[in-house]
Amino acid sequence: MSVSTPQIQATRTESRSTARLLLTGPVWLVGVLAALAGAVVTEAFALATRAAGVPMEAAGPGATEAAEIPVGGFFGGVVFWSVAGIVLAVALARWAERPARTFTVTTVALTALSLAGPAVAPHTATSTQIVLAASHVVAAAVIVPLLARRLSHGQR
Repeated sequence: MSVSTPQIQATRTESRSTARLLLTGPVWLVGVLAALAGAVVTEAFALATRAAGVPMEAAGPGATEAAEIPVGGFFGGVVFWSVAGIVLAVALARWAERPARTFTVTTVALTALSLAGPAVAPHTATSTQIVLAASHVVAAAVIVPLLARRLSHGQR
């Protein structure tokens, strides 16, 4: 016989409720939650690399010098680009025959394509380019599985 406290039982109930939401909640809501989780994890990754001494200065195409990436910049970037992923997930949930597979293949391809940006960033230290590319992978590693799992459970 197992004995558990009310606090442990409440935690288990909350955990089941969260899991149920992530499996059966509206695709857009799961997408928003996944985007926020991905943004937090990616910003934490960026803060850790910043603390380790990686310069957080990058330049975009056509820039003559690198500019500092502000604290919160990774969070904002992930949230901004996640909107496109959420729209894609909602559309696939509605119209695709195999939405989870289509979403996963598409987003993995887009993530791979996004690695070109940091690779060619002018006036940017190689260490920063590596962190920028890794941050794309970190964000995708959090967001894509959560949305794909939701899409695999039907109920568009």
